[in-house]
Amino acid sequence: MLLEPFLRQCQQQPKALALIEAELSLSYGDLLERANSFAHALQNNGVMPGHRVAIHLERGIDAVTAVFGTLLAGACYVPLDLKNPHPRLAFIINDAHIAAMVGRGSPPPWLTGYPWLDVTACPSGQPKTTQAEPGTLAAILYTSGSTGKPKGVALSHAALAAFKEWAADLLELDAEDRIASSTPFFFDLSTFDLYAVLGRGASLYFVSTALTMVPARLSSWLKEHAITGWYTVPSLLAFIAYKGNLGQTPLPTMRFLIFAGEVFPTPALINLAEFLPSTTLYNFFGPTETNVCCYWPVDRERLNPNQSIPIGFPTAGNELHIDGTTGELWVRGTTLASGYWGEGQLHSFLNETGWHATGDRVSVNENGEYLFHGRLGRMLKCSGYRVEPAEIEATVSAVSGVNACAVVGVDDPTAGQRPALVVELAETLSLSDLRQALLRQLPTYMQPCRYWVVDALPRLPNGKLDYQRLRSFMELQ
Repeated sequence: MLLEPFLRQCQQQPKALALIEAELSLSYGDLLERANSFAHALQNNGVMPGHRVAIHLERGIDAVTAVFGTLLAGACYVPLDLKNPHPRLAFIINDAHIAAMVGRGSPPPWLTGYPWLDVTACPSGQPKTTQAEPGTLAAILYTSGSTGKPKGVALSHAALAAFKEWAADLLELDAEDRIASSTPFFFDLSTFDLYAVLGRGASLYFVSTALTMVPARLSSWLKEHAITGWYTVPSLLAFIAYKGNLGQTPLPTMRFLIFAGEVFPTPALINLAEFLPSTTLYNFFGPTETNVCCYWPVDRERLNPNQSIPIGFPTAGNELHIDGTTGELWVRGTTLASGYWGEGQLHSFLNETGWHATGDRVSVNENGEYLFHGRLGRMLKCSGYRVEPAEIEATVSAVSGVNACAVVGVDDPTAGQRPALVVELAETLSLSDLRQALLRQLPTYMQPCRYWVVDALPRLPNGKLDYQRLRSFMELQ
């Protein structure tokens, strides 16, 4: 179901450019041939409709081949963050109950008990035809979990199709578009690149990781390739606005920019808007569970450096509700995930009235626009990544010599929020040894940016941690 628009493009324009990665390029017809060969290889290795396949690849042509081949085989893909420590990756593939893992070359040494397929070594072949029902799972995206372990968000064909059709219509995507892609496939932002862009016959240009580190070179690359659209995180766009030399590197072909994943500081957005006066800007909002549930076309005349921008209006026919007691945003509708995947099973995340409670605190202004006021819980957003302090605390607490710990978010103008750690240590454990242990077990974006060693964490009379006092303590440091 999800790939039907892409398959139509392959029939209508098989020689049109689909993917560009550095010096490599692939037409729609060649991409389909590669995906079919991989789907055939999966089926020959026992992968059945409904099975899960882990994708151990960086974003790029091979990763698209693996994702589309998995879907053509009737299976569900589980994209991995290769920068994650091996124990975290092992937990994810075990929790997902995968049938196989795909990568390039030899399998990683930590992989045991699962078949490995090299995406670059699949002989030509045609897979058996499969037909995905709307509710069939297409992807499971693992995020940081409040239980102390990664949590899989299960996305159906119908949910992803509803989002990509709405987004493609909103942006009026067509075969002339040249879209930049910088989002890893384990982020829900990637579903726009994979399905909205390739479903409308446009070309997808992969931005190298090295370019994202040098904003002036990235601006030149966007101009050189006449990029017409890009969906990315605010921190990267703000980086380009301040350091990308946009005044001397105009981007006349850039039709639209979409940002999501974290709050875009309004002064930085104003700066970007001034450099790109003819580019339409959009703020997309929503946790992975909803993909995108709100959007706001940026109104340049209303940008105020002292005010946050709205998250806007419902997307794709979704319904929004604000809980009268807490101000929490509830969502139900077409783009909503099927639930959480854990221990090989799907678990519902709907409340007793059939809504998904997002944990985001919102209100509505006089224009009918939704406004975001932060999280009700402790979750942090760091450079677009969702970070649950409880997962970091569980990892820290498991290190021998840690008596107690707490993680609190600290504001960072370039990344949103970063985790900071306050910890009680036994004499047997040094702070240096703790840092080394966390480097082996937590991904980079979950590493504490600051450490405080204390004699005793502040607690409430009932024995629970006093996070308000913790934050006050950190503000004084």
